[in-house]
Amino acid sequence: MADWLKILDDEIRAGNKMLKLVPKVLGNPEISLEQVTALFSELEKQAEFVEKLKTVLEGMGHDFPVLDKARALESRYADLAATAAEKVKEMRG
Repeated sequence: MADWLKILDDEIRAGNKMLKLVPKVLGNPEISLEQVTALFSELEKQAEFVEKLKTVLEGMGHDFPVLDKARALESRYADLAATAAEKVKEMRG
């Protein structure tokens, strides 16, 4: 059986790195609308994947520590996608 706590901890660490990286990328004055749109799309896909994973874990009856980590990861990617969406909106005027 998979060690979901470890897997989710690893993914949260990756998400934490993204929390630092995404604002830097979006703050680059030379970034194009196409690049921001692509970043948003990928972050949105990641958020949707984690949402589905959380639902599956809930359905499998995992306990609160696993579900809490899945929720935290889902929130992290949703926030990142929202940040990128705001940049797209800003760039489109």
